[in-house]
Amino acid sequence: MTEYRLRHVAEINPPTPGFDRLASDQELTFLPMEAIWSGSRLDISQRRQKAAVITGYTRFQNGDVLVPKITPTFEAGRSILAEGLHNGVGAGSTELHVLRPGPNLDARFLLYLVNTHSFLKLGAAAMYGVAGQQRVPDNFLRDLTVRLPPTQEQRRIADFLDAETARIDELASRRNAQLELLSERFSTSILLGITGANERGGRRYSGAAWLGSVPADWAVIPISYQFEVLLGKMLNQERVRGEHLKPYLRNTNVQWDCITTNDLLMMDFPPEEQARYRLSTGDLLVCEGGEPGRAAIWDGEISEIYYQKALHRVRPRSYSSSRWLFYCLRAATAQNVFAVEGNTTTIAHLTREQMNAHRFPFPARDTQDRITSMLDDLSAQHKMAKESLSRQQTLLNERRCTLITAAVTGQIDVSTASGRAIEEELT
Repeated sequence: MTEYRLRHVAEINPPTPGFDRLASDQELTFLPMEAIWSGSRLDISQRRQKAAVITGYTRFQNGDVLVPKITPTFEAGRSILAEGLHNGVGAGSTELHVLRPGPNLDARFLLYLVNTHSFLKLGAAAMYGVAGQQRVPDNFLRDLTVRLPPTQEQRRIADFLDAETARIDELASRRNAQLELLSERFSTSILLGITGANERGGRRYSGAAWLGSVPADWAVIPISYQFEVLLGKMLNQERVRGEHLKPYLRNTNVQWDCITTNDLLMMDFPPEEQARYRLSTGDLLVCEGGEPGRAAIWDGEISEIYYQKALHRVRPRSYSSSRWLFYCLRAATAQNVFAVEGNTTTIAHLTREQMNAHRFPFPARDTQDRITSMLDDLSAQHKMAKESLSRQQTLLNERRCTLITAAVTGQIDVSTASGRAIEEELT
């Protein structure tokens, strides 16, 4: 193998003449970051007119290797080879580096090279920026030392990895399908629970198409009849300093049925504001934006903590339980109720007014407790099954990366190798 600087065998973030030659009204492939996945999950179906993406987007052409630059997408190994682009060119996220292989570098081999353990590890170490927004710099790619076999051997290695990774990707695809089916079944169980599908007695129309019918004796009323809804404190630069700095929760801390506290920030909460914005055990926190309606219940892990305006704090004012409302919100979110109602031209938001006005079924408290207890049991089973499938996904991804690394770095002779045997040996 011969050593090169990557910039000597590939162009790094080069111009794309094919893009320039297109007329303004001609279409090209559009790749947002969420569409960029390795293997069969890659989605090149979206198109845009050139005029719509002429500024603020990364340009590329067939044969380019696209490498995500931002964490955690980079570390996830989501680099792709651009092929089958409409009119031969595309535009996508500015969070992409474009590598265009020269005559001594096979494009497929380059794709596998940027999916090796060593490349991902070195790139992660070279990242710069604030936490959560770190990026791989351009000069890391330009100065990277790569060891390349002759082009004929590169193609042989790429052929081998095409076949073997396709098999692993198929297994991963099946696990993804199982995870999706698992989530669908759980969402259906929640919807059946909050609409009392298994309750005895007569039924009536709820007044909402997504809910359908509910037991005749269940009230269907606005959230404000049962709960107090209050947005948190607005953040600005002046409020990150002061004499009364306290930890607070942000939108990103609130995931479904889980609140993370390992990355808390501080804000000034003077004594006259503390009663208004301080959380109590049992408070339901609901995301206003991002994924409107995403919710979790505060368990009192930290004795004194507050919350930001991106969150609603919801407290019972009547007989209903926060746990019941949590499952109502989860059902509504699974049905895209809040996304449809929000302003999807920018970012969907669930305002305080919308929260207060939203109507859900509210049976008697003992019925709420019985159904939520059943849903909690199902939730625990769902979590265990999901974790098991996720572990399998992680193992498949690790095996894929290990196999790629072994083949690209010459640890195995692909002319005589058996992918299955190599996987067993390497893992």
